[in-house]
Amino acid sequence: MTTVEKPPYERPIGYGRLLRKEDPRFIRGKGNYVDDINLPGMLYGAILRSPYAHARIKSIDVSAATSLPKVVAVITGKDLEPLKLAWMPTLSQDTQAVLATDKVRFQGQEVAYVVAEDRYAARDALELIDVDYEILPAVVDPRKALEPGAPLIRDDKEGKTDNHIFDWESGDSAATDAVFAAADVVVKQDMFYPRSHPAPMETCGCVAQVDPIDGQLTLWATTQAPHAHRTVYALVAGLPEHKIRVIAPDIGGGFGNKVGVYPGYVCTIVAALVTGKPVKWMEDRSENLMSTSFARDFHMHGEIAATKEGKILGVRVNVIADHGAFNGTAQPSKYPAGFFHMFTGSYDLAAAHCKVTGVYTNKAPGGVAYACSFRITESVYLVERMVDCLADELGTDPAELRLKNLIKPEQFPYTTKTGWEYDSGDYEVTLRKALDKIGYSELRKEQAEKRQRGELMGIGVAFFTEAVGAGPREHMDILGLGMADGATLRIHPTGKAVLGVSCQSTGQGHETTYAQIVGEELGIPPEDIDVVNGDTDRTPFGLGTYGSRSTPVSGAATAVVARKVRERARIVAAAMLEASADDLEWEKGRFFVKGDPERGKTIQEIAMGAHGSVHLPDGIEGGLDAETVYNPPNLTYPFGAYICVVD
Repeated sequence: MTTVEKPPYERPIGYGRLLRKEDPRFIRGKGNYVDDINLPGMLYGAILRSPYAHARIKSIDVSAATSLPKVVAVITGKDLEPLKLAWMPTLSQDTQAVLATDKVRFQGQEVAYVVAEDRYAARDALELIDVDYEILPAVVDPRKALEPGAPLIRDDKEGKTDNHIFDWESGDSAATDAVFAAADVVVKQDMFYPRSHPAPMETCGCVAQVDPIDGQLTLWATTQAPHAHRTVYALVAGLPEHKIRVIAPDIGGGFGNKVGVYPGYVCTIVAALVTGKPVKWMEDRSENLMSTSFARDFHMHGEIAATKEGKILGVRVNVIADHGAFNGTAQPSKYPAGFFHMFTGSYDLAAAHCKVTGVYTNKAPGGVAYACSFRITESVYLVERMVDCLADELGTDPAELRLKNLIKPEQFPYTTKTGWEYDSGDYEVTLRKALDKIGYSELRKEQAEKRQRGELMGIGVAFFTEAVGAGPREHMDILGLGMADGATLRIHPTGKAVLGVSCQSTGQGHETTYAQIVGEELGIPPEDIDVVNGDTDRTPFGLGTYGSRSTPVSGAATAVVARKVRERARIVAAAMLEASADDLEWEKGRFFVKGDPERGKTIQEIAMGAHGSVHLPDGIEGGLDAETVYNPPNLTYPFGAYICVVD
């Protein structure tokens, strides 16, 4: 006889330990990713990419490629120009070539797009395209790109004579200079946070299909922001937005890499329009690494000022930011350097100032919120490295120096010298718990003993404050689209629920998390709640998942919409119980009359009543559903400590 062991915990209705709802399909290999989409008559796309970082295109000969069996079309930038599709807007108000027309500006840039009956023929045809390049000098160091006489990258921009993109500052320069002038100790350090790539397990790709009858475009895409993509395609291609449906099925990791709109997406849409057939394009690993959005690439000069006793007074920073050949960073419009002005970290300072200069280079464009919110990893690295340098200069323990300067609990809410308002925190307790947990004092003794024997042992300490849940929308937008998220919730007559959210899961477990939030608010078991995301026709508008914002914003929207449903349920329950709504009390999953706990209705009974013949007060409609748009009043500021020991 086969028995099934019960888990060593109760299955919660709401918050608590719970097996993920989405995992059964994933662990069985039944996930539905973009490359799993196969449609009748589907064609396949492949992209020819430049082998050079900087070169002028003298000519492109596609005749041999078009004559290859199974090849349906070869599209170049010249073909896109009459359609006004050769260039597209980036998420940072710049423009980017869809297919290069005048010259290529980074190695791996898109030059031509082949459409064929199978992916192998499409790839073979790439080898037959003959591009005559005039190789130009390339510049990959942003500091050299700013020098007079450096190769001009964006000569497509009228009147452009250099590689400068922007200068951006935060803080009080004069106050900071005064603090530094009066300081006992000033330490300076040059740092380079090198370019890194998110490298999600699944590369980028899409399937485009155009309905020949009503002109509806359906795009299955590897996107973290389906609604934002739909708006961009409407702006780029001139298609009516209500005739565009973007579906993000299961996504195999994002990490910011799948926020932006890539030329491959636009080319695939064009190919579907031109051929009248569905077209699939999936990049390979090399293409993903060489051409899609990166993170970091900050050249930073930091300075820290302090008293001789170790009181930190100020931090001053100058950054040169490498944005690649096109400014395609995915971050709020008013923050061209992201949230780098979080560089004050977790410390109580008298003054702070930073200046960030954005620069074009002959490298792939990007600049995404990878493993953090927008550019906060760079800012935390900067300030923590400077604190370590100061500790070394003063000959003091780096943990003790941090403890002396951390913001104290009674100082919250705390406004930093660059304008952030931290809501709450207990930094000292957090760091001390980390020190105690690892046995910091004993480790320092061990380190001293090893050094006497000539052995090396490193102990690293770091503290961070992050800013997540980007909003409110009046302060933060991308391409004019405010950073707020929507949620819709419908309870069926039998008490089952469907939640629609505007964010997009890329592996975080949203189907479980949001079902638990609804379950906690309404008392409906998570298994009775379907969470829908990634489909612009089935979900409310919102800006998607990136910068650690999905649960703080879409999760909050979920809680708000569930509470709206609960208030509607109160009115329905009052009608069913022939009582005043004010006389009802709530316990998870049930309303009952005050003083008479036996007289009540469960949320399932209320759902049936809401769809039945119960007489409701004037102005109250039947059904049990609600919708909301959540505009976060502020970001949230998680914090923590890291300690690392290396022998």
